[in-house]
Amino acid sequence: MNIGKLTIEGKALLAPMAGVADRAFRELCVSYGAAGVTSEMVSAKGFTMGDRKSKALLMLSDAERPAAVQIFGDDPKILAEAARNALEFNPNWIDINMGCPAPKIAGNGGGASLMKNPVLAQDIARAVVSELDNTDIPVTVKFRTGWDKEHINCVEFARRMEDVGVAAVTVHGRTKEQMYAPGIDYDAIAAVKKAVSIPVIGNGDIIDGPTASVMLERTGCDAVAVGRGAQGRPWVFEQINAYLSPELRIIPEPPMSEIMRVMINHVQKICEYKGEEIGMKEARKHAAWYVRGVRGAAQFRADIGRLSTMEELTELAIKVIEADRE
Repeated sequence: MNIGKLTIEGKALLAPMAGVADRAFRELCVSYGAAGVTSEMVSAKGFTMGDRKSKALLMLSDAERPAAVQIFGDDPKILAEAARNALEFNPNWIDINMGCPAPKIAGNGGGASLMKNPVLAQDIARAVVSELDNTDIPVTVKFRTGWDKEHINCVEFARRMEDVGVAAVTVHGRTKEQMYAPGIDYDAIAAVKKAVSIPVIGNGDIIDGPTASVMLERTGCDAVAVGRGAQGRPWVFEQINAYLSPELRIIPEPPMSEIMRVMINHVQKICEYKGEEIGMKEARKHAAWYVRGVRGAAQFRADIGRLSTMEELTELAIKVIEADRE
């Protein structure tokens, strides 16, 4: 798949996830075969005003490429400025979020609210593409099928994006109203793919090789973006790549001992990048995902909520492995 002049080797990318897809997690997913990653979304307004947290979110390392930074907002000029400023972090491409359903984003004119205003959305995309016109950095846009079931406008939306030079689009197969409820509208994504000539990336409910294959086959999309299916399971990219290979290999879930090893390495990276105090607080949600399905998971999650040191995490990992053997 080519996004502008950028070639993406592989079919499964890590979707941007606020509070989840930080540098440590992105690097881990790439190590398991993610074909590309995208940063947590950053407010274009906050970034252009010098917000330090925004800058930290945009940092990219050599171990996570190819990688994009994602910005959001509702002002074309500010998003264009943010895109230009983001070049200091050397992204391989820049993504604009037009699909986030969170009230604090969509309720303030950004994210999925732009599905209700395709003219403004197109103005934003045009401004960003124009700002980067003298660079080799392509622009992509992530959006949903529509605002609600009465307003499915993803085909028009995608055409508007292509018309102003957007290099690829990612379509989450739900409306804003659906949030993350079960059920993916494969037909809507397929319609987008038929309507545009740029690459289309399918997103939603991809948790393994078979679900990735279904998305590709039913929509004709060029690649898939994995979000919640990678939480506590970064090896899902290895599984997807194996399943989509000519040999159609099936890689089972790792044994609990390996899962705990990955968890510990993951949290160590978080603490390395953010310090142990902040890192351990952020690690709690990841640790809770890693122990899903194990015997006594509810108690382990309660223990995880009190974690404050790597030593405590290691002790918990030993208990989880023992419980799994019982």
